[in-house]
Amino acid sequence: MAQFTISEVARQVGLRPSAIRYYEQAKVLPPAIRIAGQRRYGIGTVYQLAVLRRAQEVGFTLDEIRQLLSGPQNSTSVSARWRKIAAVKQAELDAQIRRIQSMKDLLLRLETRCHCDTVSQCGAGILRSGFTDARPGATSSGSRRTLRSRRTPN
Repeated sequence: MAQFTISEVARQVGLRPSAIRYYEQAKVLPPAIRIAGQRRYGIGTVYQLAVLRRAQEVGFTLDEIRQLLSGPQNSTSVSARWRKIAAVKQAELDAQIRRIQSMKDLLLRLETRCHCDTVSQCGAGILRSGFTDARPGATSSGSRRTLRSRRTPN
């Protein structure tokens, strides 16, 4: 079995050696074997790091990558782990897309309709219209209140 130094592995996958040490410390990668005090890695680690890099590039968290690489005691196949993580990630992305679209809609409305001179005018308008535009799926029925300014005694 070929054994690579940390520098050789780093070059192959386009990482710094410190990143590989970090992934070991964070338990994303299993600890390397040591030969004469130097870390040594097999080709499997190179492949794991290739998967790790790709997953990071597309937005997976280290926790998700850890689940993918190690899984529950490797009792499930990597394809089953990918499917499970992908389903959760797709739901998260769908929610994120809805939030982003809501923000774009709000910005377009502000661009064309906002004529407020002060934050108070803006806040009053938000309370009048409710919060449905700010939070997808939220409703304002029954939750609208009219606020009146209170005078404090001098």
